[in-house]
Amino acid sequence: MFDPTAPTGAATAPSAPKPALRQAAQDLEAAFLAEMLKQAGLGKSQQAFGGGAGEEQFSSFLVQEQASLMAQRGGIGLAERLFAAMQKGQANG
Repeated sequence: MFDPTAPTGAATAPSAPKPALRQAAQDLEAAFLAEMLKQAGLGKSQQAFGGGAGEEQFSSFLVQEQASLMAQRGGIGLAERLFAAMQKGQANG
């Protein structure tokens, strides 16, 4: 299939990677990383800032955001493996 926006003579692959599938794999890696960060103690109150209910409530958002950024920047490679497995499953199903 010819792509007019591609460089001259280039053709697109018939089964180009699906952005939604890649995003799902990245989201799964971020969720995994968030759980690992929680288990490692990230997000626990340090008592340096007074702690309290507010700090405890919002620390989970911080951990989730850090995990999402880690996954976006390559993470631990889990997203790529998940993406490949999901692509293979989609092709077989």
